[in-house]
Amino acid sequence: MRTHWLLLTTLVLTLSAALLVQGYTQHLFDRTPDAAPRQAGARTSVPARVTSGGPVIEGASARTTRPADRTVSLTFDDGPDPVWTPKILDVLRRHQVHATFFTVGTKVAENPDLARRIVAEGHQIGLHSFTHTDLGSASPWRRSLELRQTQLVIAGATGVTTPLLRPPYSATNQALTDADWDAVVQAGKEGYLTVLTTQDSEDWRRPGVDRIVADSTPKGAAGQIVLLHDAGGDRAQTVAALERLLPRLKADGRRFTTVGEAVALPTAERPATTANAWQGSALIAAIRTSDGVVDALSWLLWAAGAISALRAIAVFVAARRHVRMRRRPWGPPVTEPVSVIVPAYNESAGIEAAVRSLLASDHPVEVIVVDDGSTDGTADIVEALRLPGVRVIRQQNAGKPAALNTGIAAASCDLLVMVDGDTVFEPDAVRMIVQPFADRRVGAVSGNAKVVNRGGLLGRWQHIEYVVGFNLDRRLFDLAECMPTVPGAVGAFRREALLRVGGVSDITLAEDTDLTMALCRDGWRVVYEERAKAWTEAPASLGALWKQRYRWCYGTLQAMWKHRGALVQGGQAGKLGRRGLVYLLMFQVLLPLLAPVVDVFAVYGLVFLDPVHILGLWTAFLLLQVVMGLYAFRLDGERPGPLWSLPLQQFVYRQLMYLVVIQSVFTAIAGSRLRWQRMERYGSLQVPVAQVAPPPPSPARLPRQPSPPHGHEGYGHGQGGYGHGYEQGDAYGYEQADARAYEQADAHAYERRDAYAYEQGDAYGYAPAPDGAHAPGPVPTHMPYPPAPHHAVRPPADPFGQYHEGHDHDQAGGSGPGRPYGA
Repeated sequence: MRTHWLLLTTLVLTLSAALLVQGYTQHLFDRTPDAAPRQAGARTSVPARVTSGGPVIEGASARTTRPADRTVSLTFDDGPDPVWTPKILDVLRRHQVHATFFTVGTKVAENPDLARRIVAEGHQIGLHSFTHTDLGSASPWRRSLELRQTQLVIAGATGVTTPLLRPPYSATNQALTDADWDAVVQAGKEGYLTVLTTQDSEDWRRPGVDRIVADSTPKGAAGQIVLLHDAGGDRAQTVAALERLLPRLKADGRRFTTVGEAVALPTAERPATTANAWQGSALIAAIRTSDGVVDALSWLLWAAGAISALRAIAVFVAARRHVRMRRRPWGPPVTEPVSVIVPAYNESAGIEAAVRSLLASDHPVEVIVVDDGSTDGTADIVEALRLPGVRVIRQQNAGKPAALNTGIAAASCDLLVMVDGDTVFEPDAVRMIVQPFADRRVGAVSGNAKVVNRGGLLGRWQHIEYVVGFNLDRRLFDLAECMPTVPGAVGAFRREALLRVGGVSDITLAEDTDLTMALCRDGWRVVYEERAKAWTEAPASLGALWKQRYRWCYGTLQAMWKHRGALVQGGQAGKLGRRGLVYLLMFQVLLPLLAPVVDVFAVYGLVFLDPVHILGLWTAFLLLQVVMGLYAFRLDGERPGPLWSLPLQQFVYRQLMYLVVIQSVFTAIAGSRLRWQRMERYGSLQVPVAQVAPPPPSPARLPRQPSPPHGHEGYGHGQGGYGHGYEQGDAYGYEQADARAYEQADAHAYERRDAYAYEQGDAYGYAPAPDGAHAPGPVPTHMPYPPAPHHAVRPPADPFGQYHEGHDHDQAGGSGPGRPYGA
């Protein structure tokens, strides 16, 4: 077992043990008053000589004994109490009277110094069980445990052991039932003498000082064992009664003794063995430690619950404000073309659907697929599609950040969209995601990623997490201007912003979070556009989900540590640090680390506390989640059906998520480094059904033409237009084998009624020229050309109706019939 899992298991077991001790000592403690009415039981098995005998009973042999005449043994039950036991000891010391204290084990553990004082001042100490339980109704094993544990804590606190036992709820010999007698017999076999009472002061009723004094005063010459209490409530009347009782009885010639002296026991107390003393000390330490741990964790959990409730309120309010804010336009519509970068490593299952969905956008795009050393033919699949406007760049496997940087370098547009290879865009997603760039302060935009494979419980749970967790948080981050992550599945960036922060870093495993934080620290605003929807595959197995979330969480921790300096910065960086990083630390690190404690506490509550109360709290928490889920699903236009699985999510998915956080934290502390892990693909992606033909790109600037193999491109010129001789059956793609490629050393630009003239002085080496003329220009060198043939960009729509048939010709002057565009 890995060290961190061994440590976690140890911590959980230790916490469980502490809670077990706390639950047993505190919540199984019977606080029913000693003289409370009890159900009458049979008395057929109690020997007559016991019923009529003395109050000190040796249960194994059924022998009894009485105190000597004119002796009074004061006995105090239920202590020691930190308030009343010291006051009673003070009264006894002033009057030089010794008494017998029957102590509760848990009280001794809480107040070991008082137990030591009892013995040190010459009083006797006895057992009153460990949790003040009714030994007559307890099982035999519970009786043995109660007596053994009480004896151990007395040994650990005082260094002595005692044979004296007073069972809780006991009274006189005549009150013994068959169940009580069974407990007395078992105690006798285990070496204990049972001490009952002959006179009950009934001080537990608090009837008044006079009444307590009267009930405690012997009526004849017979020796008495008087029952009093030094704990269990307000004992002020008992203390005051003692001040009057002791002088009165002394004046009456009564002798005060301990129980052992009253019945002439040779040794009522014995020194504890070393083993018992050590075991008792350890038990006291365990009880006191468990009390402290539980108290601290209780406060911590209350604080965590309050913070979580405040977070829910904040997220809800932020979502409402965000919805109203997004009804206002960002500014003038953004219509400039976009470069879409698709880093791909072994994405053969979904790359075709991803690329086709991008080409179906209702916004002008060029698509750059960067194949990062795939071994499953990803690049070959894309090239075989022969889609216009799609370029494939092959590189040796270097990781996702390197693939993204390659795509950024090859992109020809100022606005970039980064897309995972397992993601398909809705037709309007690109257009929607770039609209915030109308605001010059915006450097990046997060889109709305949705789970496409929602079948089964795991898919539903991830769907809920994406809609409720991720998207609601992003609305809050947007309003607070502290967005920590633009997801790799659907994000847009300004080229200028990316260049200013040095591109995508490979220092962390969460390159998207690292990049987003870098942009915030550079002063850029990062916003959320929920209308830009893209569909992505989620892990379909627990193992795949674990790998994905482990990488996410570990990478987020790396990025948080890398950008921790934002905590003390000002401006946009300070907002990230003091809002975003603190939020992530609180709700994605610390609270998940407390989640195992919550689960253990829940079991603890069901066993030791009121299960109805615990189930009520759990139901209230679940209802809050359902309400938040319904609202989030409504905002995203989703059907609320999957929310029925929320209760089940609490028993598998939630545990998996916090275990991921725990492993990530331990990995980060250990300084280990993970590799870029690829998720298993399932091929569930499909191109959106509603495909709209894209509008023409801005005439001011077209995406750069690719560099195909050497050759000449033939154009068919005709009046009012020209036909390009597209391959029949493919309205957009050049036939790769056709001699219609640009000569790499000679770029050709054509002006057709000024509709598609390349911008003069453009960085890509084109200049306007008369219809049909060749305008050689320099080959652009600032961006690398891919080494293999690629398809040209999609031609713009003909604003004049259609392309007309003309004649093909090349530089050698050959001509021939052309084909209309689209034929």
